Amino acid sequence: MIVDERYTTYLNSLYPELNEGLDNIRREARANYVPIIRDETINLLTTLIRMNRPKRILEVGAAVGFSACLMASVAGPDTPIVTIENYEPRIPIATNNIKNMGFENQITLIEGDATQVLKELEGPFDFVFMDAAKGQYINFWPEIKRLTADGGIIVTDNVLQDGDIIESRYAITRRNRTIHKRMRDYLFELTHDEGYTTTILPLGDGVSISVKGKK
Repeated sequence: MIVDERYTTYLNSLYPELNEGLDNIRREARANYVPIIRDETINLLTTLIRMNRPKRILEVGAAVGFSACLMASVAGPDTPIVTIENYEPRIPIATNNIKNMGFENQITLIEGDATQVLKELEGPFDFVFMDAAKGQYINFWPEIKRLTADGGIIVTDNVLQDGDIIESRYAITRRNRTIHKRMRDYLFELTHDEGYTTTILPLGDGVSISVKGKK
């Protein structure tokens, strides 16, 4: 927990409840230890989408379809969403959740490794949400840049790694050092790319927001 849990609990208590369908997906995911976005990230995505009214959305990391369904419900039926998932056991669950929510004609779920799938997609997308394997963000970045529309927004979840990102690599367990380095490299790329303006928020497990357009 990056932010004092008391603040997070209080602030989350202020936000509106999810509709029944989304709440059911969230409950089932948490019961089965499926990593989905945190409540504070739910409200951030909701706010950003309502502010920016994207015409087309790309998500990298569908999991069980919760965040795609959330974004569809916020953006409205005229905003198509493409979401990518590589973990086979979750594909049928996500497909079923999307269908049960009535978004099967709005959300296109593509199964496969995002590193390859992204190369085959055609943009532009006005809004991109990345919530996949953290160690791959740096590898996704060149294609994400290509696919994002001018003025488009890229939101990346879980960038602070429960606070480990600020630690020396020698304080990180050996098995996590590669992902630690890759995430640091990714954050450096985001904040130093002249074509983007980026802010990083200590919200949830860390969220970056990048806007495409020369500084």
